[in-house]
Amino acid sequence: MESLGKADDLEGQRVEQGIVVYGNKGSTDQHAYIQQLRDGRNDFFATFLEVLGDRQQVSIEVEPGVTSGDFLQGFLLGTRAALHGNHRESITLTLSEVNPRSVGMLIALYERAVGLYAFMIGINAYHQPGVEAGKKAAGEVIDLQTRLIEHLKSNPSEAVEVESLAAEWGADCDPETLFKICEHLAANPDRGIEKIPGATPFQARYRLNVN
Repeated sequence: MESLGKADDLEGQRVEQGIVVYGNKGSTDQHAYIQQLRDGRNDFFATFLEVLGDRQQVSIEVEPGVTSGDFLQGFLLGTRAALHGNHRESITLTLSEVNPRSVGMLIALYERAVGLYAFMIGINAYHQPGVEAGKKAAGEVIDLQTRLIEHLKSNPSEAVEVESLAAEWGADCDPETLFKICEHLAANPDRGIEKIPGATPFQARYRLNVN
């Protein structure tokens, strides 16, 4: 999803490409999204990763003659059959065991599959503007928190209201973000910020804890 989620193609045209990927292990998915995959929208394919070897030691018997590994295989083959029975497509990759070599092979396989798919649909899989935007925004939140703490320390007798302080600081200060920062700081006593409740949550005031 990180590599294939792109707004523009290589020619600068708006395409909003992407593939949504979900994954889990064992039978957990029977109670998560397998229900939707079998009976919901038919616009996907599933990949099953089958491991033939259960463990290096003797497998645990869950029932007489039936091990935990047998149950896992039963869930895999059963889930695959349930999807196939309702015309849902899937592929199965079978590994003899899980080890550094087999995991490395899977990583290499999917790296190449992503690159090939990106080439076929004309996008750059290795350009990450969305990731960079998230990192930049996170940095701005930390900068705003630092500014808030410094303001409260410089004015220890002042209890600030978020909207008033945001208006004073101007357009570069988002009131909602500032409110979330204040709530987080006040919920952690070691940060030294005290919350004074107001008539509504947004009318609360925050100050340096003088106790």
